[in-house]
Amino acid sequence: MSRKHFLIALSILLVTFTGCQKGDSVSINPRSTSLNAGAGSVFVSVVAQGAWTLSLEYPASSSLPGWASVNPTSGIGSQNDVILSFFANDSDNVREVTLVLTPTKGAAARVTLMQAGKGEKAVSGNYGYDVAPMDWLELPAMVPGDGRELLVHDMAGGKYVSQAKSGTRNWSCYWDYDDRVSLWVAYPLNNSLIGAGSRTDAWGLDPLLPAAQQYAITMSASRSSEGYKRYYSDPVYDRGHQLPSADRLSYKANTTTFYPTNMTPQNGPFNSNIWATLEGRVRNYAVLSDTLYVVTGCQIEGSTKYVNSGDGKRITVPTHYFKALLFKGNNSATVTDGYMAVGFYLPHDAGIAGGNFIDYICSIAELEAKTGIDFFPNLAKKIGTEKAKRIEGETPNNFWKTH
Repeated sequence: MSRKHFLIALSILLVTFTGCQKGDSVSINPRSTSLNAGAGSVFVSVVAQGAWTLSLEYPASSSLPGWASVNPTSGIGSQNDVILSFFANDSDNVREVTLVLTPTKGAAARVTLMQAGKGEKAVSGNYGYDVAPMDWLELPAMVPGDGRELLVHDMAGGKYVSQAKSGTRNWSCYWDYDDRVSLWVAYPLNNSLIGAGSRTDAWGLDPLLPAAQQYAITMSASRSSEGYKRYYSDPVYDRGHQLPSADRLSYKANTTTFYPTNMTPQNGPFNSNIWATLEGRVRNYAVLSDTLYVVTGCQIEGSTKYVNSGDGKRITVPTHYFKALLFKGNNSATVTDGYMAVGFYLPHDAGIAGGNFIDYICSIAELEAKTGIDFFPNLAKKIGTEKAKRIEGETPNNFWKTH
């Protein structure tokens, strides 16, 4: 073939290839398609290879278009920090808006979001308690109608009903149906409750929720490096316990610590170093107490990261982790009716994995300001409001730093 004929053939091939290229395959995924009645925002992820634009469409019958907005309205490639903001819905009726992702080439992707009417909650679980009917010391305050629910577990792996029917209570969690993490896990801790035994690795679904409301924690064989699927360039995360396995060593109680409701996607070095050291210190405190009331939790507000479970469900990656501890006992450091308290608030950052958790110590009052959670609201019922406020506002003493 002559050079001229070769160039002509190459030109025809390039034109043919260009003309047969498929359009940009895109998808759009809000963290939730169910919006609360109040004003707020929700993160949206865009999956695309090329340039795209975003727009909003309202039903023709909508009496108030323009109640939602999206930012940014255009971009190039995949992006996980798009924000859809919305006004409060003062009507009793549910309303909807459709988010449209249009690529430069190819078909558009669409998703419809529904906002609850005034006085309703967007998420309807009804598998737990909206707010706690019990006054246990470890339980933080709950927000009525926020779409989260309290689930209470017994030591045998099921639902705690009462001491007469379920024996000793195990742990409670404040489950978020949208982000698929518990905002916190609360439980009492002492030598008797820790028990004796070993780690079971009995990964399985929480029997208190339908499978559709959680995710398949058992899809990966490894408990660490394959805990969750990768999200873009982020590392693979551990399945990080909130109630540590080592805090419940009797066989049946230990199996309950491997439910998805007790897990969050946790950076591996963070989980196995500074966080594990803090968990061990908490057990030391508990051994010295009559009972240590523990709240372990995470912050998800403001997170732009998520991971996928083995069955394709999304789980939000927390930005911070915390512990709130209320000590009851006859220790010389307890100066108010045998109680004292402390908080820890750590950024979810591999950069502090080798650090000292004592650098993140604080009073309960300070922890409440950081998290927006009211810890130990039932303490005032036992010892009075003024004493409870004094305990929660105390600067952490040396007991927490040396034991």
